[in-house]
Amino acid sequence: MGSGLVVTDLVKVYRIDSVEVQALRGLRMEVEEGEIVSIIGPSGSGKTTLLNIIGGLSRATAGSVKVGEIEVTVLNDDELTEYRRKTVGHIFQTSNLIPTLTAAENIELPMIAAKVSKGRRTKRVEELLQVMDLEDRRKHRPGELSGGEQQRIAIASALANDPGLILADEPTGELDTSNSKIVVDYLRRVNADMRKTIVMVTHDPVVARVGNRIFKIEDGEIKATHTPTQISAEERAVTFADHVRMRIDDINVQLRGLDDELKDGRISGDEYFTRKLNLTHTLNVYKDELHRLGMVP
Repeated sequence: MGSGLVVTDLVKVYRIDSVEVQALRGLRMEVEEGEIVSIIGPSGSGKTTLLNIIGGLSRATAGSVKVGEIEVTVLNDDELTEYRRKTVGHIFQTSNLIPTLTAAENIELPMIAAKVSKGRRTKRVEELLQVMDLEDRRKHRPGELSGGEQQRIAIASALANDPGLILADEPTGELDTSNSKIVVDYLRRVNADMRKTIVMVTHDPVVARVGNRIFKIEDGEIKATHTPTQISAEERAVTFADHVRMRIDDINVQLRGLDDELKDGRISGDEYFTRKLNLTHTLNVYKDELHRLGMVP
């Protein structure tokens, strides 16, 4: 099944009390199968919202997203679950690994959800540990791994069910320069050797240069498309503190949108509770990090 991406006239509206906020305003973009692209833009411009809709984690207000032959925006809840398990792989800024499971078990988890046989799961875990050069870390839990190693396990987990499309939301956001380069090199390898289509959101122009093309998003629209050579290597990378503040702003927007989805009956109380708990936990982590840096959120 193909993994090219076509986004047409995509609109996402959040309601905050009596005010409507348009996160996406008729956005259009196309990504060819086997291509790796980067999405850059200021905080609140719609980058994560776009990725969440493409990945089936959020629903569009209007417009269309097509991945291969699948029109994501018309899928029902059960179909979206199947889509998330088999067609798309997610890599987040925080590795989202289960702390009580080993590296191998974290990679295996998506295959258990997809009801893959034990024999196939074992073989796939070994293959992916080799791809990520982490065979000697198979029994280590996330807390025993470096940040870069955790993200490589997260990449392997995203690849577990062999999806055609990988979505990476700030995959190097919490890493130092050295580990960022390592993780980006592995993403490049996944794209080149496995022919995976990769869409990556990043605030870092240096990381963005891994893309065949770089989409610049502002005010919920693609304003420009660049090649890597058009993005200056000397462009100032966002400081870690700036980046943390941007993520806090993004999460606050998501939390407000979540309240709206519950009020409108678009999500159940259980889903609201789970998603709000996860977002609030992540928000508190970022706020604690700013306090550690001697800054006020």
